[in-house]
Formats: sequence, structure tokens, C-alpha cells
Amino acid sequence: MCGIIGYVGKKAASPILLEGLRRLEYRGYDSAGVAVVQDSDLLVRKKKGRIEEGLARLLKSEPAAGNLGIAHTRWATHGPPSDENSHPHLDQSGKIAVVHNGVIENYDALKQKLLKAGHKFRSGTDTEVLAHLIGDYYEKRRGKNGWGERPREPKNGSNRLTRAVCDALGEVIGTYGLAVICTEQPDTLVGARRGSPLIIGIGKGENFLASDANAIVAHTKKVVYLNDYDVATVTPERFDVLNLGTDTANVQISDLEFSQEDAARGKFAHFMLKEIFEQPRTVENALRGRVDKEGATAKFGGLNLTPAELRSIDRIVIAASGTSWHAALVGEYLIEELAQIPVEVEFAHEFCYRNAPLERDTVLLVISQSGETADTLAALREAKRRGHRALAIVNVVGSTIARESDGGIYMHAGPEIGVASTKAFVSTLTILSLLAVHLGRMRNLSARRALEILHALEAVPKQLEAILAQNDALKKLARKYARAGDFFFLGRGYTFPIALEGALKLKEISYIHAEGYSAAEMKHGPIALIDPKTPTVFVVPQDSMYAKTMANLAMIRARKGPIIALATEGDKQIGKVADDLMYLPKALEPIYPLLAAVPLQLFAYHTAVARGCDVDKPRNLAKSVTVE
Repeated sequence: MCGIIGYVGKKAASPILLEGLRRLEYRGYDSAGVAVVQDSDLLVRKKKGRIEEGLARLLKSEPAAGNLGIAHTRWATHGPPSDENSHPHLDQSGKIAVVHNGVIENYDALKQKLLKAGHKFRSGTDTEVLAHLIGDYYEKRRGKNGWGERPREPKNGSNRLTRAVCDALGEVIGTYGLAVICTEQPDTLVGARRGSPLIIGIGKGENFLASDANAIVAHTKKVVYLNDYDVATVTPERFDVLNLGTDTANVQISDLEFSQEDAARGKFAHFMLKEIFEQPRTVENALRGRVDKEGATAKFGGLNLTPAELRSIDRIVIAASGTSWHAALVGEYLIEELAQIPVEVEFAHEFCYRNAPLERDTVLLVISQSGETADTLAALREAKRRGHRALAIVNVVGSTIARESDGGIYMHAGPEIGVASTKAFVSTLTILSLLAVHLGRMRNLSARRALEILHALEAVPKQLEAILAQNDALKKLARKYARAGDFFFLGRGYTFPIALEGALKLKEISYIHAEGYSAAEMKHGPIALIDPKTPTVFVVPQDSMYAKTMANLAMIRARKGPIIALATEGDKQIGKVADDLMYLPKALEPIYPLLAAVPLQLFAYHTAVARGCDVDKPRNLAKSVTVE
């Protein structure tokens, strides 16, 4: 949530910063701004609204030239979207500028202290308080009177701005990813992180800070992922990192796995549509190198658990949020059926704050596309604090969850820019299917059944191509129902979580009220809402629950509710009772979630487009929730 980019080098900073913000706008789009050091002046340009309508126009009329700068695109937490609340924020002197992701929990107490010292504030944000706090310590290091405290000296002898940042962060309670510049140090960029991602981009005669590699992939493939409590001092020729706890840091240079082209929209109208159509390749990437037909199993290189340790697992808790939570529910069905291991799925934010009993041989599995989701990271840390092994499924190499987990599996889905997750969901389902086979073969899963699942998974990319070929028909169907005010999505067994995910997708991007339920639950209350104006999407493939789901469908039909059925090709019975149909190829029951997700994604996408919604930037949402 929110995006940061900083630049120091020999080139003009503003064009680099503006282009970086465009690549980060999916992280937040309430407002945007830049601050550039020009000679001894700090030029700040910021504006409420989308980048193109606000900041980009402002920079055309009021250019900001200089070789050192920071920029930010905002998703509001403290203070509503406005020009005043936009980042960057300045200190009392106007010489220091700060951009910040995260939440300063004790900002009010700090603000009161600063007000008593004569500081004046222009915004309602916690970030401006942090800027003033850094500025106060910066002046104190000049020898002026501050609050009477003696600044602590970092052992590595870092520069004055870095020391002021360290001093200020010593008083901060909360989370932050921040970048700081000062007019008196025109070749220095300072960054720090705790709980909000920040990376250093390493160039030639230039260096970068960013909250997301997408912002800088056009300029460098070499990055350093900062750890919590790291503070980085970046100049055109070098970077230094210290840690607030130890004054030393563990620094490792990594290569980005994706290119500038991977993060571009290409021929598609929206990133979401591009990512939906990438899903056949996404499944192939998730399967690549992990299918062992000779052993009738799946194999993983990063679980970091011996076969004996894997066999000793007697319970798995999966913690996730949002779309990843829906994938976890499918994982519960898969692992319990194929591996016979009890599985419990938890909302990550609930797992952190309740004292759930965990037996000795319980393993926590967390799922996060970004690898930075705050709730999920907190769940992982809580499990490890209690002495349990914690595994992860993530998409971003070098992310915090990837580094802090005991082992895990990368999705290798490539960058996902659309706020509404699509290909990461399908990738996660593929990985969970493989993991269930892997664990099952260590127990009672027969080679014959395992090979059936593996062959079925390998057939999924071509099956998804066939589903994507229905795009025009799905667009027509979406237009028919685009003005509905409410929707139900129903499924049973393996397809129940897909009903939840279908409803979420429609809510996220079209703003239609939609509810996902087990089809069997309708008669226990929600059926009261069925009427001729409320469509119901039934996920009803020809699986073991087919007869039961058809009986539930009949209850909706009896109450004159419009029915859209997502059914298996060749199902003649469903056509007699449904008003409209979407089709799935025939598949094994555990494979249907992988297939059923895609037409529901397309249905939500085309519905949102028909309603004139901004698909890639849905209101009130941002990619990667890095605050609790």
C-alpha cells in the first residue's frame, strides 16, 4: 500500500521519479508527489488525485529539476486525500523532505511534544510528524537546543542526516518504509524500513530506493532487500546499511527475476485482463521442474524439511488473507483428501491475536502473493515465536515472508500489477495441488491416484486456453447482468471456495454487492433475499456433489431467481434449469477449482468494464496490504 521511489545520480530525477510512480500507482492512487533538491532549494510538487490528472500536469507547468529526489503515490491512512496530506512532507525548516509508507502509532504523542517545542503542522498525517521529528534531531546535531536528550551515535560513523533518521526512529512506534532527502546533503538519499518493504536499486553512477521493484526494473536488475530496522545511506557511487538494533546489517545483492516487459500492459486494455490471459503460462511455471512421474509425486527444493520431518506433521494451519484465504480453503480440501492430514484455515489477522492451541507437530503455512502482507507476516512471526515451523507460498523472491519463513515454495507467476489478484490465485492452487500430492505420497496416496492428479494438472494449461476462448461469450453475458444490484455465488465441496472468490472479484472491481455461500447454506437464511432481480451464479461441475448442488439450484429456480450456471461441457441437464451457461472442460474433481476460477474472473472483469469502473485501480483498494 502506497508507493515510494527515490533517485540519486547524474540524471534528471523528476522524469525517473514520475515514471516510477506510474509503475507504482497500483499501490495507491489517492494522491502523488515529488521532492527534488535543486542547488540549495527543495522543490516540492504534489497533488490530490491520479498521477496523470494531477502530478504529471503539475510538473509540466511547474518543472522540478535536480539530480536527487523522492516521490510517493498515496493510499490514505491518516488524513483524507488532499493536496496538503499528499507526500512528500517537510520538516519545520523546510530543508528536509520525507515520504513514508506505514503507520506511526504514537504520532499524536510525538506531535504534542513537537507542538510544545513550537512546531507548526500543515497536514493531518502521521508522516509530517515524522518529518518534523527527523528535522528536530538534524538541527540538534548542528548544536542547537533540542529537547535536552543526547543523540546516540551510530557506530559506523554515518552522515548527519542518517544519524537524525536513526535518532527519530528510536522514538517511533509503528511501521515504516521511508525515504528522506535534505538540501544540505544534495548527494545523499536515506531510507529505512520496519514492517513496510523497501529496496535499494544498484546502478552505475546512480542508485535508487523503492518500495517495489516494478518502479526501478527499467533501470537496474541488481537490488538489496532491506530488513526490518535497516537504515540505508545511498549516494550515486555507493550505499551503506546499518541496523538500528546492532549498527551492522546483513546485506545481500539479488537479481530481479522479471523484466520491464513483464511488468508492462502490452496489447491488453487492463493489467487484470493481461494477467487473466497469462494464466495458462502461470500454471506451466508453477509445475515446471516439480512433477516427478517416475516417483508418482511432486518435488520441491525449498521446503527445508526432511522426509522424516514431513511425515511427522500431524496438523497444518494455513494463514492468509483475501484471495489467498480462498486459495487456502481449496488447499484444505486437497491436503485432507490426498494426504489425510488435518488442516485448519485461519484469517491471518485472527491467528495473530487469539491464543489458538498448536500441537508440537503442527506446521504453519502462510500464503501471500507479495510476501509483504502485514497480517500474514505477523502470523508467521507468531508461529515461529511459539517454536513452530513456518512455511510459505509467495510470489516475490527476496520478500520479507520469503526470508523469514523456514522454507517454502515460489509461485514464479511474474509481477502481478492488477489490484484484484488473478494469476497468483491460480498459481497458488496449482502449488497446493502439488503439495497435497507430495505429502500424500509420504503417507497413503497410491501411485495410481497421484499420477492421475499430476496428469490432470499438466492438462490444465490447454484447458485454460479453451476457457479463455470463451471470452467474447463471457463479455456478452456480463453485459446482460451488469446492472444487477446484488449477486449470489454458490458452490459445494471443492467449488465452495471458488464461489467465495467469484463474489470477491465482482465486489472488488464492479462495486456490485455479491455474497459467496455454500449452496447448502442458502436454505438456512440467505434464500430470503432471492427474487427475480437477484442473479445467482452456481458453480456446478459434474463432480461428487453434483446431485446435491442441482437440488439447491432447484430451490432458487422455484423462487424465480435468475440462474447463471458454470457447468461441465456436455451437461444436458443443467441447460433445462439455468438461464445462462458458462462451460468448463471435463476434469478430475480436485482440478475444477483451477478451471472454475478463470471464467468467474472474466465475468467480473467484463461486468466492471460494462459499468465504467476503473478495473486496475478499484476505489478504496491497493495492492499488497502492508498495514494492519
